[in-house]
Amino acid sequence: MSRVETPEATAAAGHVRGGWRAAFAFPNPVNEYAARITAGLVVVVAVVTLLTGFGWGLLAIAVGFWLRVLFGPRISPLALLSVKVLAPRLGRVKLVPGPPKRFAQGMGAAMSTAAAVLLAAGMAPVAWSLLAVLIIAASLEAFAGFCLGCVIFGFLQRRGLIPEDVCEACNNIPLRRP
Repeated sequence: MSRVETPEATAAAGHVRGGWRAAFAFPNPVNEYAARITAGLVVVVAVVTLLTGFGWGLLAIAVGFWLRVLFGPRISPLALLSVKVLAPRLGRVKLVPGPPKRFAQGMGAAMSTAAAVLLAAGMAPVAWSLLAVLIIAASLEAFAGFCLGCVIFGFLQRRGLIPEDVCEACNNIPLRRP
């Protein structure tokens, strides 16, 4: 008897059948509305963290980014809320390439991790400044649909620093080669 599996079930079972590659899979394509909602949730958490000075909030933001970079939306609480609850209520789907979104999540992971390390090292003003930059970038994504990480991905791909086969569908990303 054959079984039909959903992509989520296949990805969840990746550690059994597909090895590490499937366990660390990132969706491609990605629903842009879900990505924008996740960015909006990041903005809310980051603004609350910045206004309260609650350092653990910074750690939570960094962990969330790392979960999304490594596992896509399967484990991150903010991404699960976006993908499973909020985005379906919009009833709209706009598919965009996944690799630039993963790259953008990686940039968020690097920035939030750096901010957390700087805060732990006693360099609070620099840490909070870095978090403010992250808030600006996430706000651009959430409220204007402008993914700064995606634009940087396209720029690096155009310069040959990211191989074209990483995302062949990325021709519509600004700054791509004509």
